Amino acid sequence: MRCLILGKVWPEPSSTAAGQRICDLISALSVAGWELSFASAAQAGEYAVDLAIYGVASHAISVNDPAFDAWVAELEPDVVVFDRFMTEEQFGWRVAEHCPEALRVLDTSDLHCLRLARQAQMESGGVLQLKNETAIREVAAIYRSDLTLMISEFEIELLRREFSIPETLLAYWPFPISLPDAFPGFAARQNFIMIGSLQHAPNLDAARWCQQAIWPQIRSALPEAELHCFGSYGAKYAGELNQPDRGFHFKGRAGNALQTMSGYRVNLAPLRFGAGLKGKVFDGFLSGTPTVMTPIAAEGIFVESHWAHESIDAFVDEAVALYTDPARWQSRQGEGQAVCRERFAASRWRQQLPERLRLAHDQRARHREANFVGQMLRHHQHRSTEFLSRWIEAKNKLKGSV
Repeated sequence: MRCLILGKVWPEPSSTAAGQRICDLISALSVAGWELSFASAAQAGEYAVDLAIYGVASHAISVNDPAFDAWVAELEPDVVVFDRFMTEEQFGWRVAEHCPEALRVLDTSDLHCLRLARQAQMESGGVLQLKNETAIREVAAIYRSDLTLMISEFEIELLRREFSIPETLLAYWPFPISLPDAFPGFAARQNFIMIGSLQHAPNLDAARWCQQAIWPQIRSALPEAELHCFGSYGAKYAGELNQPDRGFHFKGRAGNALQTMSGYRVNLAPLRFGAGLKGKVFDGFLSGTPTVMTPIAAEGIFVESHWAHESIDAFVDEAVALYTDPARWQSRQGEGQAVCRERFAASRWRQQLPERLRLAHDQRARHREANFVGQMLRHHQHRSTEFLSRWIEAKNKLKGSV
């Protein structure tokens, strides 16, 4: 099978969970023997992964550029994966026109409309306005696609309940986790850690909230302990977040997140809004570092509710208890490993992805016929996207001829 992945950005697995998500997807398909290409209209960043190590051909493309049409037609992929709904908006109609037999797959990474609705509710109060402008665009992209990969079971249920998305359009594919054989023990570790890209609004808010409301209480109970906050793209926040006199240290980018986290005793994930599965929690699993988390951080990961702490006091109590009680710490570490083995084992999920996409490819004609809403959207709303793009093309040509 030939697969083209159209990225919103070039993947940076050392910077973001979204970057790791794309690399997981590439790895699963590569192991299955698929022929892979990756293309993005974004500028490759300093920390973008070298896709050649996966045997993936890389291509630079442009938005509103008719050259894409001939290129993708010649590539003739069997499957095209759109990395987030904005990429489907930009290139979906071109793929549908020039590669009509290709299976069009959307990977939401996380549900953007949910994340933004939660942020708006936290900042302004009131009820959760889930059916916002982003939802209109994101849900339309889901309906236009043949299949959408969802990272969270919670979000699948939300899409079914709130937007009547048919089950046949959604496929659950979480982080595939392979646990190491051993971890550093309780006595070999010290201090607390927070980690996450500060380009991502939920992580920046979590760092600020922790510094202002949570860490002072932990520090009061454990005056010798320190909190080390790691975050890519956080240099402009260093002056604000680095407060060594209060035991709160901003450390910038972690070169190797798992190796770094393995030296810390407790991982903090005080997220107040967000969506999807949280990479920082899985970093805790993979490094054997127990995580204290809010309900948002725990969402989609656990069946039991005792992992999440809604109040600041409960969050602080759990953080202090894990830091000071070796037996409790070891028990929680073991529970985390059990969750990974039972729900996120790579041996299960890496094999399932190519099988699920191949099945969807084989059944695409029947599913497209049944997806009448998708047909309407491709006929109407998506045509408007096409015409806007063609207008920009014409404008660019006119500008170039002057």
